[in-house]
Amino acid sequence: MRHFHTHLHDESGTAALGTAFARALAPGLTIYLHGDLGAGKTAFTRALLHAAGHAGHVKSPTYTLAEPYKVVVGGQPVEVIHFDLYRLASPEEFLEAGFREYFNDKSICIIEWPEKAERVLPKPDINMHLSIIGEGRDIECQALSDQGFQCLDRLKFAPNL
Repeated sequence: MRHFHTHLHDESGTAALGTAFARALAPGLTIYLHGDLGAGKTAFTRALLHAAGHAGHVKSPTYTLAEPYKVVVGGQPVEVIHFDLYRLASPEEFLEAGFREYFNDKSICIIEWPEKAERVLPKPDINMHLSIIGEGRDIECQALSDQGFQCLDRLKFAPNL
């Protein structure tokens, strides 16, 4: 599947989508999350991390810019790095922090506000856009690489209608 679009009626739908994505992940993925404040980027990531086995608190890395989590994907331990670049002053700040080392075939990188560093970030495997529509959310995912296509092919999600 190259493209995925759905409408989520409430926050529980966002959590269900995060849970479904956790089952479709593979090491090496880079996922960009686009959307306004309050669109559900962190809620999606929190549900994904909990479904992948992280038992602790998942905080938004608004001030730290990146939070790593150890989870299990496909029976193997994987590090998921959750980036929130909202407060990034410049793309160079991303490079100076040494964050590019996280982008490899053994980890999964999820980036909120990628447009803040897009010219220095590795290209995404999946681009996800979350839009606020009334009380719900419209979600549009686009696979941009073979690995992204495979992830969306593994995705099993049926929103509550």
